[in-house]
Amino acid sequence: MTDTDLIAAARTAALRAYAPYSKFSVGCAIESVDGAVVTGANMENACYRLGLCAEVSALTLAQASFGLDKVARIAVAGGDGSGSELAGGAAVTPCGGCRQSILEAAQLSGRDVEILCASGDGETVERHKISALIPFGFGPTSLADSARSLSRLVAQ
Repeated sequence: MTDTDLIAAARTAALRAYAPYSKFSVGCAIESVDGAVVTGANMENACYRLGLCAEVSALTLAQASFGLDKVARIAVAGGDGSGSELAGGAAVTPCGGCRQSILEAAQLSGRDVEILCASGDGETVERHKISALIPFGFGPTSLADSARSLSRLVAQ
């Protein structure tokens, strides 16, 4: 799948977003190492904290479809989804919580996952590795010392 195809899948997913409050539609497309693609869109809720980001929506489907350890790369696009085409000129990057969730997949896979961050119109694209978006991130590899401590306690 080309970068353009993956971004197009994210843009299409954004048009299925449920964003009545912010009016900001975000879509995410995740490609596996085997070429499978899953998508997700943001879903807002009147109780704001219960909303769901597009990246977490897509990561959940990725886990169910092929496993987080198979995530190869991700495209995110967002903007005004009120028309038949996604609009907006600014590249959209994952929020902090989504960066944390992507880091989890990256550490499970052993890959510094690339994220294509696109504008709503698809004209502006930035390439970032997850390590650049969340430097010094805390993930599964950060718990290695905890696992060793637990093993020592069990052995005693």
